[in-house]
Amino acid sequence: MKIKVIYRCSNCGSESPRWLGKCPKCEEWNTFEESESQPKTMSSQSKRKTYPKKLSDVLAGNSDRIVTSISEFNRVLGGGIVKDSIIILTARPGAGKSTLLLQVADDVASKGYKVLYASAEESDSQIKNRSDRILKESKSDIWIYSDTSMNHVLASIEELDPDLIIIDSIQTFTLDEHNSRPGSPIQTMECASELLKVAKNSKRPRAVIMVGQMTKDDEIAGLRALEHLVDAVLILNGENGEELRGAWCSKNRFGSTGEIGFFSMTEQGMLSIDNPSEFFMTQRGQGQTVSGSALAVIKEGTRPIIVEVESLVSKSFAPYPSRIAECLRRDQLNTLISILEQRGKINLYDKNIVIKTTGGLQLREQSVSLAIIMCIVSSVKDKAIPNDIVFVADVGLTGELKKVPSIEARIREIDRMGFKRVYVAKNTVRDASRFKNLKIVELNTLYEVIMDLNMKPAKADNEFHIIEELN
Repeated sequence: MKIKVIYRCSNCGSESPRWLGKCPKCEEWNTFEESESQPKTMSSQSKRKTYPKKLSDVLAGNSDRIVTSISEFNRVLGGGIVKDSIIILTARPGAGKSTLLLQVADDVASKGYKVLYASAEESDSQIKNRSDRILKESKSDIWIYSDTSMNHVLASIEELDPDLIIIDSIQTFTLDEHNSRPGSPIQTMECASELLKVAKNSKRPRAVIMVGQMTKDDEIAGLRALEHLVDAVLILNGENGEELRGAWCSKNRFGSTGEIGFFSMTEQGMLSIDNPSEFFMTQRGQGQTVSGSALAVIKEGTRPIIVEVESLVSKSFAPYPSRIAECLRRDQLNTLISILEQRGKINLYDKNIVIKTTGGLQLREQSVSLAIIMCIVSSVKDKAIPNDIVFVADVGLTGELKKVPSIEARIREIDRMGFKRVYVAKNTVRDASRFKNLKIVELNTLYEVIMDLNMKPAKADNEFHIIEELN
């Protein structure tokens, strides 16, 4: 049989009958490599093993799960690891991917499952050193294998018959059948396809978790087809040097993609933050209050979380005062400051303003607008807001308070945490009498909130009042 020579792009995998300097698909230069391709024989109709079925005749699988003791990890995946699923975990270097997966392997092994941890990036001794640092003791049902050959990994799977397989990372393994470098789209996709066959074996289903390298554009390295191939794409966020880590699924065939799990990166590994509302607030004693602090409620997935917003307002001696926001977009902060100046009647043209959140959580919801404004008011007036008050409302350009989604769930979390008062927009709560220990204050405008908290702007704060005094 005659062997056909083709040229394949090492970046995107596209093929060409002749060498090209620039790939027409990914537009990369000098990426075409020569390879041999043998014609495939067409399989006959009689060789088919499966035939189409009516949807009503198909038996639904029970999708059994391996429920770990790491509650935040279970939450993100929809209740645990599905036994015949293939998951890819990606994050920036140093975010804690390998640490988290080693802890998952330890927890799964403690429940009687056999785990194979295959790494092409670290040696056996490096994995052992990490294990000694973050795990109390090494489980006998965790098997370590360090090699770059996926063929050897597949042979080890057949030999050990593990229940959970962890691959770190998929871009560093190669198959002998394909003559291309590690990390190329061909090698990555073919290795992932072999693992998919292992996970979806009807006679012996297994769970597979792959580590996927992340590019500088914060995307999984390789073809987008890799994300389509797996059942779940788990993304771990977190900057080097910061304690907080957040995990969420951009794709999940067995659960919601809106859930987010929080972890604390410590010397003992990744610790699950089971009650985020306590983590994102400063714990103060009874009656202890500080100016420049306000509480809001955000919603991550199906879970409401109480978060503390802090502000620092200082005198500016520059023509253009500083506006610094570590937890939200600067344009959003400037909009809220303009609303406060015009509708709240407090001038901030000569003030530096800095905003941040406790724990470093990013604020993306409009429901925190009122809390951000009120923490600025508290800082300007140097008057503390009682620590049993929470703000849950958006603020329009007119200064009116606006409704926010899932207000009932947010108020239930506030009531559960023992707060006494919450400020919301008018006609937001259907039946306020259900919350016996929580006073719900429904107001129309931002100015009414400022007045209700006895933070009335001084006359000098409003240019209109200054004009009246001069007259």
